[in-house]
Amino acid sequence: MDISIHWTFLPHTDPEASLAFYRDILGFEVRNDVGYGDMRWITVGPADRPATSIVLEPPAADPGTTDDERRTIAGMMAKGSYARITLATADLDGTFARLKAGGADVVQEPTEQPYGVRDCAFRDPAGNLVRVNELR
Repeated sequence: MDISIHWTFLPHTDPEASLAFYRDILGFEVRNDVGYGDMRWITVGPADRPATSIVLEPPAADPGTTDDERRTIAGMMAKGSYARITLATADLDGTFARLKAGGADVVQEPTEQPYGVRDCAFRDPAGNLVRVNELR
């Protein structure tokens, strides 16, 4: 079986701030930017990996989501505990420096983890945890 990750979804609260983070700081290309009413879905991804994308979407955009669920999601996003993604790079220190210089919210500087990974962590503008692992 040959299965790969094609899209993953992360919520955003401010499309322009999300673009600044994912496009301008991380260097991802914008593949799609679609609006519907006051909502906006933005698809980004690494230029050298056209089959792998992150869709930045309005939180709780599903019409089946209740108002109570929307409030819960908003509260979790505000705490930074709703969504996360792990990225990987061969140049962790350079990536960390670029993110920090771009004003990203640093959660953890590059650290050798006891489970064998060296990584760092940030929060994107919506509060999503973005970990970056070093490829070895």
